[in-house]
Amino acid sequence: MALLTPYSKVPELNTATVLLVENEEELQSKLANAIVQYEKDFNVNVRLARKLPLPVENKETRPRIDLIVFIVNLLSERSLQSVESSLAHLHSDCFLGKVCFLVTDARCGSHTQERLVSVRKLAASHQCPVLCAEHRTAEGVNAAAVRLLNILKVTAGMSPIATTALYLSSLTRCSVTSDLDED
Repeated sequence: MALLTPYSKVPELNTATVLLVENEEELQSKLANAIVQYEKDFNVNVRLARKLPLPVENKETRPRIDLIVFIVNLLSERSLQSVESSLAHLHSDCFLGKVCFLVTDARCGSHTQERLVSVRKLAASHQCPVLCAEHRTAEGVNAAAVRLLNILKVTAGMSPIATTALYLSSLTRCSVTSDLDED
């Protein structure tokens, strides 16, 4: 089992790669299509995975991954468990601005609120941002794609201003509020 490392490959010119990790694949394909179809100044490769670790067979041909997005469906306990187990397969350098969490169904009841708190704690412990997305409408998927493209632009070094991925992480990290500290 090899850890996924962020700087083990040389970046391609004007190309960024995002890895969307979702156990249930409900939002993954819609989001991938929205990211690819959105007009941008650089090429975007979208890779899909149900969980980590990634297969070893194509390790040499796999491009450098600039952003890893863990998609968590808050209506599914299994989705959260899959993300938690996948985090063990990432090198610690990935958490320096190269990982984010995208949650869906955040408004759907009390069970989702408990899982949202769990995701926020997980994100805070890894200093990663948490984004909320509405996956039931095309507008919601497109809005999530735009937000991810903005983050990807910075993490891949495509931003015209001198913004590092670590600085982006400090700007977008999940802030630990009093409701997260009540354990």
